[in-house]
Amino acid sequence: MFAVSIKGVVFAPRGEAVLLLNEREEWELPGGRIELGESSAECLARRVLEEVGLEIRVGSPVDTYLFEAVPGRHVFVATYRCAVVGAFKPTLGSGHKRVGLFAPSALPPNLPRGYRASIGTVTAERIPT
Repeated sequence: MFAVSIKGVVFAPRGEAVLLLNEREEWELPGGRIELGESSAECLARRVLEEVGLEIRVGSPVDTYLFEAVPGRHVFVATYRCAVVGAFKPTLGSGHKRVGLFAPSALPPNLPRGYRASIGTVTAERIPT
């Protein structure tokens, strides 16, 4: 059995991805474990508000995959497109060390591959061709 984590790809008004620095010194997307009785959208809206103080609208799914958070401990991750509703004033909640804003072309090296891929997918869809 795997834990389930719902993560959101959230962008600042100037197009930077919103990331959080965790206790493992890795950047990650905002979001977290789903609670019994919650939908994925309810979980994600609650967690983003708790973690970075932003109200969001949850969009369509981006990706799902198994992530080895620490050796031998896997988490099933589902990522979703998100849009900020209202003012963009991120604040750091509990559980993380920092909030960071990163251009999609300059993501930090200590961002796990799955999160990086989800940001890339959403970024590619936002660029008009």
